[in-house]
Parts: sequence; C-alpha cells; structure tokens
Amino acid sequence: MQKASIPACLAAVTLTLSLAACSFPGVYRIDVQQGNIIDQEDLGELNPTMTRADVHELLGTPITVNSFNPSREHYLYTFQEDGGEIRKQRVTIIYEDGQYLRHEASLLEETPAN
Repeated sequence: MQKASIPACLAAVTLTLSLAACSFPGVYRIDVQQGNIIDQEDLGELNPTMTRADVHELLGTPITVNSFNPSREHYLYTFQEDGGEIRKQRVTIIYEDGQYLRHEASLLEETPAN
C-alpha cells in the first residue's frame, strides 16, 4: 500500500506547487498594447484634400472597416499595463466620395507607448 501512496503524494505536491506558482505575487506581467497609436498631432494633419490612401499613409491601416458603411474606418488602440485595467482609444475616420470628410475620436490622455 505504501508504493501506491508515494506517487499519489508526489503528484499532489507537484500540483500544489504548480498552482501556487501561478498566483505568486512576484510574477512579472508584461505590458500589452495593440492597434494603431494615434495622437492629436496626427489628427491635426488630416485635411479634406486627403484621399483614403493619404489617410492610410498618415495613420496606418485601419483595424476595421464598416461592412455596411464603407465610408467609415476605425482605428483602435488598447493598452494594458502589468495585467491591470485595459485602457482604450478609438478613432473613426469618415469619408465622402473617397475623400476625408471628418473624424470622431476618443483618445487616451496619455499614450503610454510614446
């Protein structure tokens, strides 16, 4: 009976140590950022003479294009520091006949990557 209990005990100890390592407070968590980093300076350079290609050259490729309304493109950016709260910003570019018309923006006060 002792031979069977030793492997079971080793398995229980290994499982306990593995689970404890997952929640250890000293574990380093990386900052995660995704999307297009756009700031107020970039938005200030937009003007009605710009084509869609000009906007893409300035801001990069949009994350999503509205399937139902192709005159709208969305630029999203998210930042999560050290596994904490996810902060988001969103910029929507609106076109008319392939030319930049206007934008709507909800920017972060400070973009951590800059």
